[in-house]
Amino acid sequence: MPSSKDIPLRRDVRFLGHILGDVLVMQGGLELLNHVEKIRELTKQLRASFQPEVLERCKEEIHQLTPEMRRDVIRAFAIYFQLVNIAEQNHRVRRHRHYRRSETGEIQPHSIESAVRQLKEKGLTADEVEEILHFLSLELVITAHPTEAVRRTVLDIHHRIAEEMMRLDHPYITDSEREEIRQKLIGEVCTLWQSDELRLRKPTVIDEVRNGLYYVDETLFDVLPQVHKELERCLEEYYPERKWHVPSFLRFGSWIGGDRDGNPSVTPEVTWQTLSMQRALVIQKYEESIKQLIKKLSYSTRKIQITEELAESIRHDELTVHLGDVGEGKWRNEHEPYRRKCMYMLARLKHTRTGQKELGVYENAGQLLEDLKHIQKSLRTHHAEVLANNDIARLVRQVELFGFHLLTLDIRQHSAEHEKALTEILSVLGIEPHYDQLSESEKIELLTELLQDPRPLTSSFLEYSPETRQCLDLFRTIARAKEEFGEDSIRNYLISMTQGTSDLLEVVLLAKEVGLYRQCGEQKTSRLHVVPLLETIDDLHRAGQIMEAYFQHPCFVPDKREGHPIQEIMLGYSDSNKDGGMISANWELYRAQLLLSRLARKYGLEAKFFHGRGGALGRGGGPLNRSIMANPVSAVLGGVKITEQGEVLSSRYALKPIAQRSLEQATSALLISAAMAFKGEKHELNQDWLRAIEEISGYALEKYQSLVFGDADFLSFFQEATPLPEVGELKIGSRPSRRKNSQRFEDLRAIPWVFAWTQTRYLFPAWYAAGTGFSKYVHKNPAERLSMLKEMYQHWPFFRSLIDNLQMALAKADLVIAREYTSLVKDKTAGERIFNIIAEEFRLTCSQVLSITGQQGLLDHVPVIQESIRLRNPYVDPLSFIQVYLLSERRKQSETGTSEDPVLEEVLLTINGIAAGMRNTG
Repeated sequence: MPSSKDIPLRRDVRFLGHILGDVLVMQGGLELLNHVEKIRELTKQLRASFQPEVLERCKEEIHQLTPEMRRDVIRAFAIYFQLVNIAEQNHRVRRHRHYRRSETGEIQPHSIESAVRQLKEKGLTADEVEEILHFLSLELVITAHPTEAVRRTVLDIHHRIAEEMMRLDHPYITDSEREEIRQKLIGEVCTLWQSDELRLRKPTVIDEVRNGLYYVDETLFDVLPQVHKELERCLEEYYPERKWHVPSFLRFGSWIGGDRDGNPSVTPEVTWQTLSMQRALVIQKYEESIKQLIKKLSYSTRKIQITEELAESIRHDELTVHLGDVGEGKWRNEHEPYRRKCMYMLARLKHTRTGQKELGVYENAGQLLEDLKHIQKSLRTHHAEVLANNDIARLVRQVELFGFHLLTLDIRQHSAEHEKALTEILSVLGIEPHYDQLSESEKIELLTELLQDPRPLTSSFLEYSPETRQCLDLFRTIARAKEEFGEDSIRNYLISMTQGTSDLLEVVLLAKEVGLYRQCGEQKTSRLHVVPLLETIDDLHRAGQIMEAYFQHPCFVPDKREGHPIQEIMLGYSDSNKDGGMISANWELYRAQLLLSRLARKYGLEAKFFHGRGGALGRGGGPLNRSIMANPVSAVLGGVKITEQGEVLSSRYALKPIAQRSLEQATSALLISAAMAFKGEKHELNQDWLRAIEEISGYALEKYQSLVFGDADFLSFFQEATPLPEVGELKIGSRPSRRKNSQRFEDLRAIPWVFAWTQTRYLFPAWYAAGTGFSKYVHKNPAERLSMLKEMYQHWPFFRSLIDNLQMALAKADLVIAREYTSLVKDKTAGERIFNIIAEEFRLTCSQVLSITGQQGLLDHVPVIQESIRLRNPYVDPLSFIQVYLLSERRKQSETGTSEDPVLEEVLLTINGIAAGMRNTG
């Protein structure tokens, strides 16, 4: 039986299910509903007790469907999952509100209040908390990684359905209002049924920019100030002896329009257009806020007196700002100074947006901030604190967070591109004909010499290849953007596949060409922070060597945050997992953080780690707060940065209450981790635990690589037993699925690798080889070593997160369904052999995880998720069976040379449906 708190969720799922049933009858008649119900009942029987004859009946039912009916059946199951996902999101909002209005003082777990209370209970003083706040930094970076399979149009319909479902929770709703909502929902689900689920063309980079900005416009612009305000509220409650102002610690950045790695569509022109779009949106948001303020700021000097600073700023505006047709022009009531001031602010914002400097603009966001603070200070002098502390304070926080650039745009490029450009430049100049063939030490020696030479390397009179010209144009664009949009518009340059210190110095040298890096005697300045991206197991092993050589280099310039020197280092979860498996990747990333934190402090720095996580478990996915807590405690003081991509954006940030809850959870985890680091708690450095996971990782790595790289049949098995080619046909991103036009495993991106395995229900990248790692480790001393692993699970956040992610992956995986995909492999003997290897490892991993956790079943510790997966499976299974059938038909057509591809669209519909059901793509 569901717990009482989950009964409303069950009610909503049933309610939406009945509405879908009504729509199916309206659109496809009783025949469609009967087919859906019959297939669903057969898959439920299979789940209750697997019987081969029931499986055959289910397949036969699917095979007998006409193409038109089959398409409708696919869509019915897919839309069902969309509705279930909406119901689950709404239930999260409901639970959040329950805690907020609790009369018993019940505090929601992982909330900001729970974290502040923990600080108080641990005995931290107000002074210590104040100091911790100055170390807090969490930056979430929106990326355009192609993992959102749902169209923006469909997400908008989801949003409207969610809003109507929330209305059903109103305590005083009438029967007629309930019926009105039901009718509206039937209309929305009908619209969903009659809308295209699939994109008919690949999105452009600018489409992706617009999509990312949607979340800022709809939720994040308002939610970020709320999170800061909630932290201030909790601090004032638990530490009332102090007036708190929390620094702006929580920000969003973006890669969209700046991520050039493997995406030729991201040109310097696109980057400039992205920055322009961001500026236009943020100024528009400020204009909207000020127009709302004008309605409230009706204070008259016939009743109150304003400060002299505000009066002087108005007099200055009268002389320097041209009002023109902004709003109502000069404010009609001369006795309403706040409204007069706001009209001048609107005019300056408009002129800033349109570039009309001669009419009076804001040169920078600091000037807008100064105006707002003049208003705020003046309001407080005549006891208008409510407006000053709410509306004005919110806008002040927004300007502090978003400036005139909205989101700091990171630039990313593959290290090989810089090497190619410099090889050509140095060859044209006759300095070095074959730079790319030099050893690492020879490269560093030459780069050092060139960096210390004040003369430029490039000239407008020299001819370069288009690739080199574009590389140089990018650096010129960065320099120009900083002048036009502000220093914070672009701060970091990330280098994919950093394999040596020379990769970092090459970017510094290219920055020097446009004046972003300068050296005059002993004085060095850099306006562009160079960030390595360490992605493979081998590069993570050499991370200390790469970074120490950089820290020691005479041209190294750290970034600064409030006077503290910082070096950002990005860690790639996707490629390291693809390279070495889940256990080894997570351990190597953890170990790299420990090593690099110590190394940075040796050189008087803090390391800021940028975690390149995806949404799927095989790419480092999971709840934000758990991701933060799983890092070494010592690795948070430099700040935490995490990518947010694809389906994660819509699941976390499409609705304001969900966005606020997610960000509060992350803030809670960051606060607790920072406090532990501040107090010097080192429990994660238990040497026995570190030696244990090191040994486990070695066994797991050997097991993983022996199959993925050592088995000659494995790559063919993967390509044939998964919808990998079809995933590439989904028009969900502007970036190609491979770095190069080749079929090599090394050139396949991690996203389609994980996406394809998730579709087949193997979820191979998220768990494979873990069982062997644990089993071989425990075998040497079963009682003692298993006891230690249990202790690690109970007391080490990193290990607990590792095991819980394994539980989630194993619970979502289904080898009965996965076996069906094995039938697609041409070499039946090899297919069966590899399936058996995977199945044996699956069973071993399940048993090892249950031994470590002491549970009877997977996810016993989170029954609500366990139940959600159990209820979803009978609805995902039909889509999997249909997908296998369609893939088989498609492969037969390709073998006979049929040019038409009538089933591709149906395959893509099943991919969307399974992604919705699994709540994961790549």
